[in-house]
Amino acid sequence: RPQPAMATRPGPLTEWPWQRMGNFKYLVMAPVVVHGAYRVMNKGWGDIDLAYSLILPSLALRMIHNQIWISLSRYQTARSKHRIVDRDIEFEQVDRERGWDDQIVFNGLLFYVGYLAMPSVRRFPLWRTDGAVATALLHAGPVEFLYYWFHRALHHHFLYSRYHSHHHASIVTEPITSVIHPFGEHIVYFTLFAIPMLSTVYMGNGSALVFVLYIVYIDFMNNMGHCNFELVPKWMFQVFPPLKYLMYTPSFHSLHHTQFRTNYSLFMPFYDYIYSTMDKASDELYESSLKGTEETPDLVHLTHMTNLQSAYHLRVGFASIASKPSDNSEWYMWTLWPLAWLSMVVAWIYGSSAFVVERIKLKKMKMQTWVVPRYNFQYGLTWDRESINDLIEKAILDADVRGVKVLSLGLLNQ
Repeated sequence: RPQPAMATRPGPLTEWPWQRMGNFKYLVMAPVVVHGAYRVMNKGWGDIDLAYSLILPSLALRMIHNQIWISLSRYQTARSKHRIVDRDIEFEQVDRERGWDDQIVFNGLLFYVGYLAMPSVRRFPLWRTDGAVATALLHAGPVEFLYYWFHRALHHHFLYSRYHSHHHASIVTEPITSVIHPFGEHIVYFTLFAIPMLSTVYMGNGSALVFVLYIVYIDFMNNMGHCNFELVPKWMFQVFPPLKYLMYTPSFHSLHHTQFRTNYSLFMPFYDYIYSTMDKASDELYESSLKGTEETPDLVHLTHMTNLQSAYHLRVGFASIASKPSDNSEWYMWTLWPLAWLSMVVAWIYGSSAFVVERIKLKKMKMQTWVVPRYNFQYGLTWDRESINDLIEKAILDADVRGVKVLSLGLLNQ
């Protein structure tokens, strides 16, 4: 379905070209598949070079990487005491951020066009150390510098109202918030990130693995920096103090989303130090978020999984599936059965206690949903009843120790 309006006053190149195609947007990658199939049928698999063979797998890797961050972040946000902004995510934000894979499709198309336009890419080796060093230096220099000033320009009221306000509509950030921008912004971002890659191509020291690892680095830092919980350990900065200028933290970037006029850097904060735009509360927020505050809920609802597919309807699951009724299975659900069975086995073996899947605030009342890591059919197994009963009893005692006022038992926990 169409996503909500993007910026306050949307400017040109706001919508993605395939925005109205829904899930059929992946068809724009059809030329890559058709081209590859044509080469294989005419000249065999030996005609597929390393660079071409990595285009589609690297896109799949990025989607898996991002989904892992989404699941990790939502799980930690529900249970972690290291939350940075203690607010809930609105439904409107969830809808707005469902198109996080648009930029992956866009990048895939551009990599394919680059492959066709630059014949030298077809002779790429797997790895070149000099190319990796050049990529790192070019990122720390031109990319970070140009991004910093472009980001500051985006906060001018003219560009902010037409483009960047869409990104900043998310005060409580999630990993995927990092890539939720209008199409026009992503054109500029890809241009900046292309500087190290194109430079190594023209210098003759480019390699396939360096390209892939550079994109993985960008995704990793983007996702990590937009988590709403602090996860960067303090010992890293103690062992190597200059690291504070070379790597931001989730709390550092969170201040940019709450204060707007500070902490503009991409991944390396040294330009904020140079141009005096670092938020003075950065260190204090990092320390307090790392220390954390344990929340005592007023009410806990203790439930359990139902069928194997119910795992996808948790907060940590897939938004595109969780947004639909559990009995309204999509055609592609069968492809997820191996993952469902694996999650059941892992929960069965390592699930020694109930876990928090959701936290809600209703005015001053704090509520949490805890899940016993067992499924409907397991409650019917005579030999598993004692262990399930132990899990329920342990959860009740834990709630009592934590000062929970009301605990309700859901489904077969009763």
